[in-house]
Amino acid sequence: MTTSVERTGAPADVTSPLPGPGRPATRPAGPGPVAGATRPTRPGPVAPDAATPRIPAPEPRRAPWWRPRLRDLLPTPTGTPFTLCYSLILLGTGLYAHLGDPRTVHDLLTGSSTDVSNLSQRPLLTLLASALWVVGGITSPYLVALLLVLSALEHRVGALRTAGVFVLGHVLATLLTEIPVAASVAIGHLPDSSLRRLDYGVSYGLIACAGALAGLLPPRPRWALIGGIGAALVAGSLLYFDPLTDWGHALALLTGTACGPYVRHVAQRRGAGPSGRAPRTA
Repeated sequence: MTTSVERTGAPADVTSPLPGPGRPATRPAGPGPVAGATRPTRPGPVAPDAATPRIPAPEPRRAPWWRPRLRDLLPTPTGTPFTLCYSLILLGTGLYAHLGDPRTVHDLLTGSSTDVSNLSQRPLLTLLASALWVVGGITSPYLVALLLVLSALEHRVGALRTAGVFVLGHVLATLLTEIPVAASVAIGHLPDSSLRRLDYGVSYGLIACAGALAGLLPPRPRWALIGGIGAALVAGSLLYFDPLTDWGHALALLTGTACGPYVRHVAQRRGAGPSGRAPRTA
């Protein structure tokens, strides 16, 4: 009589319950579940662990803090208010010097001159008024250079610091050149006519700001720019020899260069990314 064996999910273990002579013990016909073992499961999506720190997304790539962009070279009402307002004032005085009555213009320039006579009578007014005129008027290259240099510096360090560097260079270079003249006249080395001379313009403050702006560059371009400014000043002194003005230009460049480390520190702090870390310098 034949009995039917139903197939189950696991293959039947056809073995002898007890080994004996002629009946060796055999292994199961195929792999089967082991008692007490857990059945493996397929890997699925792992739920995020609240304790696992999340990696922040990378910050957008930023341009080097010292590299100027095109918009940094042009003044704007919100970005460079000092440069814009000062340039408009110089443009107005330049137009008046070109279109106004020549005698009146001469009287204004004489009263604004930073000579010993004016400085001894009204020092603050003279220092302020002398910086409101550009030598050469609206066609002067100083006006274009001032627009570019002050705008680039103000974009990096702000309006107040840019104005501070300009005023510092203008005032120091003026006083350090006029005080020796007054002393030389007092001891008789120079005639009394040296107390009155026509000296006005923005060159001292402009050169100081250019020297400070060079401090924002890496070392090699920084000293190359300072050397280029110095070479331009030497070439200008050979064409238009004026010892007093030439010394003033050199002192203004030294003043701006001395402001370079402070300006660089401020620009790095203002140019720090969202992480708060200041950009690296060369």
